[in-house]
Amino acid sequence: MGSKMISRAKTFYNILRSLQDEEEGSNPCNILEEDMQILKMKGDQLSVINMYCANQPVLICEKAIPKTTEVEDQKSETSTCSDEGDDNGVEVNGEIEHQTVLDPQPLTVMKARQLLSWYTLSQNPNVSAVGNGPALLPLWVRCDMSDPDGTTWLGAETICISNKVSGIKLYSVTCKGSTVDKRLFLSLDDIKQEHKRRHHPSSMNLKGSARFILFGSTVVENSLIESQSSVTADLKWNHMETILETPPLSASATLNIKVSCGDMRSPMFEMYRELDFLQALANGLRTGETEWVEPLDSTSPVDLTKAFLEEVQSTTKKLQEKVSRPVETTNPDPETDPPIFKSVLIRGDLDFVEQLWVLMRKSVMSYQDIGDCLKLVIDALKFGNVKPWIHRDSSSSLSKLIMQSYHQQIDHVSLTGVTPVNMLLEMGLDKMRKDYINYLIGEELTTLNHLCYYLSTEVDLQEQVIRLRKLHHVLELVLTCSTFLGLPYDRLFLLTQSCLQHYKMYPYDEGHVFKLQVKPALISHFYQKEHPVMWGVEVSSGHGPREVRTCLQFSDQPLVDHVIFQTDLSNETVNGDDEEPAFYSTMVCCSLVNFA
Repeated sequence: MGSKMISRAKTFYNILRSLQDEEEGSNPCNILEEDMQILKMKGDQLSVINMYCANQPVLICEKAIPKTTEVEDQKSETSTCSDEGDDNGVEVNGEIEHQTVLDPQPLTVMKARQLLSWYTLSQNPNVSAVGNGPALLPLWVRCDMSDPDGTTWLGAETICISNKVSGIKLYSVTCKGSTVDKRLFLSLDDIKQEHKRRHHPSSMNLKGSARFILFGSTVVENSLIESQSSVTADLKWNHMETILETPPLSASATLNIKVSCGDMRSPMFEMYRELDFLQALANGLRTGETEWVEPLDSTSPVDLTKAFLEEVQSTTKKLQEKVSRPVETTNPDPETDPPIFKSVLIRGDLDFVEQLWVLMRKSVMSYQDIGDCLKLVIDALKFGNVKPWIHRDSSSSLSKLIMQSYHQQIDHVSLTGVTPVNMLLEMGLDKMRKDYINYLIGEELTTLNHLCYYLSTEVDLQEQVIRLRKLHHVLELVLTCSTFLGLPYDRLFLLTQSCLQHYKMYPYDEGHVFKLQVKPALISHFYQKEHPVMWGVEVSSGHGPREVRTCLQFSDQPLVDHVIFQTDLSNETVNGDDEEPAFYSTMVCCSLVNFA
C-alpha cells in the first residue's frame, strides 16, 4: 500500500514539475487523468488565492470539462476564407466548429485531499523514494463543498529555508452564501479562537481590510450610465474592534484606478471623439478601409473651407502689417449628446491649421472631401490670397507649406493616393498634442522633458497615433481623479508621473489598474457613508516563512466561481429606506506541517 502511494506521488510530482518548467506564454494545461486537468497561472487571477499567492505563479487543479462545439455547415470556399482572428472557431472537414469554454468545475473534497497528500509526500525530503528535486509551486485544488464545512478550495505551499524544503502549509477555504443577517457572522473572538485552536500562539496580530467603490456606474436624471471605468479604494489598518467596522483615518489607503475612454461623463469626452476620428484615419492608412462617421455639420466640407478661407482673407487684409492672431471662426454646431462635464482642454489659441482640422474633422466623409479641401487651401496659399498665422513649432506638412508661403515659395504637392489623408492625420496629431501639452504643463503636472517620448515626430505616423492614445489615456486617468474625487495637486502630480512612466515601457491597455497611495482623509467622505464591497479580518502569528494566518472575508460577490451559492434573503430592508447589504463569507485557515 505504501509503495503504491509513493509511486502515485512520484508520478504526480513529475506532472507538476513538467508544467512548472513550461515557458511563459506556452499552453499551461496538463491532463492528469481523464476527468482532471492542471493549469499554471498567476495567483492574482483568483480572488481567494490572491490573498496568499498574489505575486507568484500557482498550479490549479480542477475537473476537466471538454469544450462544447456547435458545428455549422460551410461551403469549402467560405470555410477557407474564415476569419483568422476568431480564436473560438476551428475548421474541421470543411465545417466550422465554434467552441464554448465552460466555467471551471471542482473536484470532490476527497479527491482534493488525495492530491494534496501526494503533493506533501513528494515534497518531504525524508521520503527518498520520491526524489529530492526543487520545490514545487503552490498547488490549489477546486472543491465542490461536499463536506460539512463547505470547502471550496484546498491548497498547499512549501516552506523553504536555505533553498531546502522544511515543511508545508496546508490551506482550506470554506464559504457561505449571502445573507443580511449579521447574527450569522462570526465575531472577532470566534476568529481568534479558531486561530488559537490550530496554532497555539503566544501572541497574535490583528489586521483589517476593506474595499469601497468610489467611482463607477452611476444614475443621472433617472438614467443608469454604465461604465467600464472604476476607482476603488483598498484600506488596511490594525487594532480593530468589531466586524464590518468603518476603517479609521489612521488606515493606509490605495486607490485602484481603471479608466476606459469614451465615458460621456468624462471632461475628455469631446477629445475622445476627436481622437476616435484620428484613429479612424490611421486605421484607414493601415488597412485601406476607413470607417467614416456621420458628419457633425450638414454643410459640405468644401463650402465650409471656402467660407473659412474668405474669413481668413478678410482678416489678413486688415492686419497686413501685424502678426495675425488666431481667427475667431464660427465652429459647426456642437455635437449631439454633449458630455455631462464640459471639456477642460478647450484652447483659445488655435492657429489656422488647427482650426482647419476642427472644421474638416466634423464634416469630411471621404478621401475626396479631404483632397478637395486641401486643394482649396494650397491654391489660396500659392496665389497669396491668405497669410495665415500658425504656431512656431507646428510640424505638419501643411504648416511647412504655410511657412514657405511667407517667402512666396511653395513646394508642389500631389494630392493623390494617401497623401491628403497623411496630411490631415498630421494636422490632427499636431493639434491634439498641443491640447494635451497645454493642460499638463499649464497645471504643472509634468514638464516637456518628461513628454519627449509622447511628442516625438521621428517615429512613423502609426506609432505617433499609438503614443497619442497613451497620452490621452493618462489625461483620462488624471481628470477622473481630479473631477470626480477632487484629489489634491500632489496626488495628481504623482499619478501623472506614474502613468507617463508606465506607458513608456508598456503597450496601451485600458484594462490596466493604476495604483495610487492616498491619505484616508482625502476620500473619507466617500467611504464613510457607503457599504464596503469587501471587508476582511486577518489573524496572524509566527514570523517569516513560518507565519500562519486565519482570514475571514465578507464580500458582495462570491469569491469563488466554480460553485453555486444559496442566498437566504434578497432586497431585505431595515430601518426604513436604508438597505442592508447582503454579504458572502469566505474563511481561509492554515495548518503548518514540519518535516522532522
